[in-house]
Amino acid sequence: MEIREATACDAEQIVKVIANAEESGFMLFSPGERQVNVEGMAKRIDNMNRQQKSAFLVAQEDSTILGYMVVQDDVPQRIAHRAYLVIGVHSDSRGKGVGKALFNFATHWAKEVGLHRLELTVLVKNTVAVQLYKKMGFEVEGVKKHSLYIDGQYEDEYYMAKLL
Repeated sequence: MEIREATACDAEQIVKVIANAEESGFMLFSPGERQVNVEGMAKRIDNMNRQQKSAFLVAQEDSTILGYMVVQDDVPQRIAHRAYLVIGVHSDSRGKGVGKALFNFATHWAKEVGLHRLELTVLVKNTVAVQLYKKMGFEVEGVKKHSLYIDGQYEDEYYMAKLL
């Protein structure tokens, strides 16, 4: 498995992995709620590649994209040391080390570009992801009560972070 920065040529496969990841019900968007298109994704990847402290990473085996991670920094000087992470792994590749590989690569990359803090949010009930994030050194810093409304229920999210 190879972890690398995405290119616009990866957009079609990434769109498919995003749609599959959202089918899990654990992502911000409900299954089928948003329509990510290849052209828009290619532009997003190109834009992120031009930013010094942001990256769109992919896990690839042979010629197949297995998962992705977005590392998004912010512009104001006071928060330029931190980045927010979003990860998605195709259902066929879960439990096979893809997430761990993406986190390891992202952590190393973040240190190289001078980031000091990585942040993410996760549904409290997504226990598999919470365990992975803890294993990768993230700590729960707080609970966002009733942060999401899913299938007629308010759901809590953990706010997690890792200092580099």
